[in-house]
Amino acid sequence: MGLLQISAVVVSLAALLAFFNYRVVGLPTTIGVMLLSLIVSAALVAADLFGVLAVKEQTGSWWLAIDFNKALMDGMLSFLLFAGALQVNLGDLWKHRFSIGVLASVGVVLSTAVIGCVTYVLVPFLGFELPFVYCLLFGALITPTDPIAVLALLKQAGVSQELETNITGESLFNDGVAVVVFLALLGLTGAGHVDGAGEIALLFVQEVAGGALLGLALGGLAFAMLRQMDDHQVEILVTLAVVLGGYQLALALHASGPIAMVIAGLLIGNHGRMFAMSDTTREHLDIFWEIVDEILNTVLFVMIGLEMIHITLDGRYLMAGVLAIPLVLVTRYGCVSVALRLVRPWHRLGDNASALLTWAGLRGGISVALALALPQGEARDTILTITYCVVLFSIVVQGLSVGRVIRRLNRNK
Repeated sequence: MGLLQISAVVVSLAALLAFFNYRVVGLPTTIGVMLLSLIVSAALVAADLFGVLAVKEQTGSWWLAIDFNKALMDGMLSFLLFAGALQVNLGDLWKHRFSIGVLASVGVVLSTAVIGCVTYVLVPFLGFELPFVYCLLFGALITPTDPIAVLALLKQAGVSQELETNITGESLFNDGVAVVVFLALLGLTGAGHVDGAGEIALLFVQEVAGGALLGLALGGLAFAMLRQMDDHQVEILVTLAVVLGGYQLALALHASGPIAMVIAGLLIGNHGRMFAMSDTTREHLDIFWEIVDEILNTVLFVMIGLEMIHITLDGRYLMAGVLAIPLVLVTRYGCVSVALRLVRPWHRLGDNASALLTWAGLRGGISVALALALPQGEARDTILTITYCVVLFSIVVQGLSVGRVIRRLNRNK
């Protein structure tokens, strides 16, 4: 099947599942459609196990033709990050720059190292082994947080503005940093294009600094164009060009596309909104990108559910996935606590901030996409299964309970 046919099937399935969830299940849309798509995947896997349908052997089947990694990392992610950054107040973000910066940098590196080392020690007790670099790769891909699914729940739960800013700001920037860490480690396996500490350092500079500079350039160019017109249709088209053209340019220049989209989105969403748009343009721009964001998130979570078809149902891997859940949570809590202690002289978030940031820091599609980017082999199958277990727990259990957890912690202040 071609790209258009696959897109038609996935979007149609997303619409049907979203309708069924709205009328029958009643869960938040993203979580509901993911659980329903899991049921579809489970039915296909069961059909394969009982010999009714050779799910994993039917070449050309639409469920096997979906390239989740390419769809997310080379397409959907640019729209999601840009749309998210448009809604972030730059003033609030700057106020919390120290905590967000440390969480998205030191926190990512520290979490990658801790999870990687503990995983390397743990897996031999389960009857299999993973090379150390693959354990670190698992640490890198499971570290970035993705709170998109529960941002509405955070607001309903009455979370403070400063905490919401930290959760959102961290998730926008730690995606880009974690991807760079992942690519650097992937190079050590021979599957990437990085070899040695010098090239790793150069990759960091090129990806992170290059992405930030490109984002500033794209946002500045778009701002200059928006100031010279008052036509909301053309202005929305300019923002689309920033996302589609800018992200592809970042890939061509080997700069961080995620970081470029975040910077460009922040500039257009703040200075562009304030100084280069009429009230009519602001209204249409917000509506357009809100719809794009909601549709792509629904499709993304359907695809996460469908990716269950690709995991290896090995008891040892599943047990490793179950054990990885508390490991990821405890590591997250420890890294957040260290990061907040480092920035305490400049900013304090409150006594329960570490616990709140831990439970609200969900893992999502980026983790699954990076796991699918690993070289084919047993190590990839193992890490994909473990990652899937953590992501499912994160989205379903943490996502559905984050509101109650926040309210309880706020009462215990």
